[in-house]
Amino acid sequence: MAAFISSQKTEHGIDHVTSCRALGVSQSWYYKWKNRIGQDMPTARERRRADLDTEIARLFEASGGTYGSPRITRDLHEAGWRVSENTVAARMAELGLVARRRRKPRSLTRQGKRSAAPDLVHRKFAAPAPDVLWCGDVTQIDTDEGKLYLATVEDLFSRRLLGYAMSEHHDAALTCASLQMAVATRGGDVDGVIFHSDRGSEYSAARYQELCRRLGVVQSMGRVGCALDNAAAEAFNSTLKVEYVHRQRFRTRAEARLKIATWIADFYNTTRRHSANDGLPEVVTSGV
Repeated sequence: MAAFISSQKTEHGIDHVTSCRALGVSQSWYYKWKNRIGQDMPTARERRRADLDTEIARLFEASGGTYGSPRITRDLHEAGWRVSENTVAARMAELGLVARRRRKPRSLTRQGKRSAAPDLVHRKFAAPAPDVLWCGDVTQIDTDEGKLYLATVEDLFSRRLLGYAMSEHHDAALTCASLQMAVATRGGDVDGVIFHSDRGSEYSAARYQELCRRLGVVQSMGRVGCALDNAAAEAFNSTLKVEYVHRQRFRTRAEARLKIATWIADFYNTTRRHSANDGLPEVVTSGV
């Protein structure tokens, strides 16, 4: 009734005194209920916070539950929100939105018997342009059917995953397949590209070395037992495990192949924000 009395004033110019008399209520009752209605309505600040919480939750879900406050804040800024990272972190804590923590990785590296290539990178995982410096590694994916191994080739300019291959065996055939996919992605001409890896037997095998020579790819290898010497490739493995694999149950190797390839194509290579790219997705930085 108090809302109706107010509407008569705004819509028809009938003052509150007249409306109260017509409806048989006192003016004091009207003002009491009018104030109560105003208190029950959310303020502009409360409405903005509710809208912000909704958007934060949406962006967190869109990332697969993997983005923390820095990446969520960047997404909000792109959408036109003016909000600080500290505020986003506080709202995420209030909403119980916590990015998945990283597990300690297990190493698959088994040094080959053949001589290793020199380290041409020395932990400087940056490139001035595409197809100057690539890196790669092999990581293990667990399925109900058994182990599946993934070999990767990543461009260190854009952080795009150029090539990848999966197999139930981690051998030179696997790493060769991933390199060949990367070469095909770049149109076949990769002469002079430096490819950095660990000293695993998959990379020091005669078959892999011969493929590199034929393509004009220059091999570079870190030291034995030092994950930091191939930190960029290790970082991708960690991202894949933390943000996707550890949240899944793969019943077969075929299921794991399909879902991981889809995650790479539809999220990692096109949407995900990369800290090495100042928080921008790969597609924005490389354009290729």
